[in-house]
Amino acid sequence: LPAYAEPVRLVGLGDSLMAGYGLGPGEAFPDKLQAALRKKGHDVVIDNAGVSGDTSSGGLARLDWSVPDGTAIVVLELGANDMLRGIEPAITEKNLDAMVSRLKERGIAVLLAGMRAAPNLGPEFAAQFDPIYGRLSERHGVVLMPFFLDGVAANPDYLLADGMHPNASGVDVMVERALPFVERVLSEARKAS
Repeated sequence: LPAYAEPVRLVGLGDSLMAGYGLGPGEAFPDKLQAALRKKGHDVVIDNAGVSGDTSSGGLARLDWSVPDGTAIVVLELGANDMLRGIEPAITEKNLDAMVSRLKERGIAVLLAGMRAAPNLGPEFAAQFDPIYGRLSERHGVVLMPFFLDGVAANPDYLLADGMHPNASGVDVMVERALPFVERVLSEARKAS
């Protein structure tokens, strides 16, 4: 690619974990991920298409207008609210499956951010919910970040007072854990373009 090429456009499509619920300007995951990637020499622009409270059904309904043409990569982070509402995991999987398919049809690479069921929902629900992301990653050949809140979940140092959403330090941990996965998708997207 010539030096004057456009920056690589990414979209963070998700719920409050992407939107930056309870955080100040520039503290949300897409902002901090963009800063971290630029620091490593990647010319990227990351749009925040996170909507607090969004479910996989909501994400699917707004997919086309949330992800503009010219987007190279989508970090897809949905399912946590489905899980918290006890929505049938098969429905969550079907919605995520449709989103990944639609994005791939548009030539957009996907980084799937995995979620895990809250322990209080019990082992049976977890056994249905947790494997969704791995299955989708294999079915579609997309990169999976196994757990978006890796290193942050259940750690009060990294969470807001609600015990569910990351604080600014928590987002730093999430970005650090996400970087190798994002860089993998970036290099694959570059080869494909």
